[in-house]
Amino acid sequence: MGEVTEYLATLDGAEREVVGRLLDRVRAAVPEVEEGRSYGLAAYRYRGRPLIAVVTGSRGCTAYPFSADVTAAVLATLEGFDATKGGIRFTVGRPLPDGALDALVQGRRTEIDAALGRARG
Repeated sequence: MGEVTEYLATLDGAEREVVGRLLDRVRAAVPEVEEGRSYGLAAYRYRGRPLIAVVTGSRGCTAYPFSADVTAAVLATLEGFDATKGGIRFTVGRPLPDGALDALVQGRRTEIDAALGRARG
């Protein structure tokens, strides 16, 4: 089992359902992701770089795209969502919209491709 799969197994009930659905969406959008750790979080990695982590905590859930620029750009399109340093916070009762997750993943993927100097293919 990978780090993301192991982390998801530690969650219960609604948190597991909400976080698991988002993580499944990431894997569907970027099938070549690998499970790993980044900044101490179970995360999906793309081309050896951290792509996104979706974790729970005492104040709800947070999606971390490991990019302040991507976080700020997506947060600007959302109403009523709060940000942490580097992530967008949401709750089980008010999950992150699919379009926002897609934008986080696409924005970070584009950054990684640009940093590595070649388009994905």
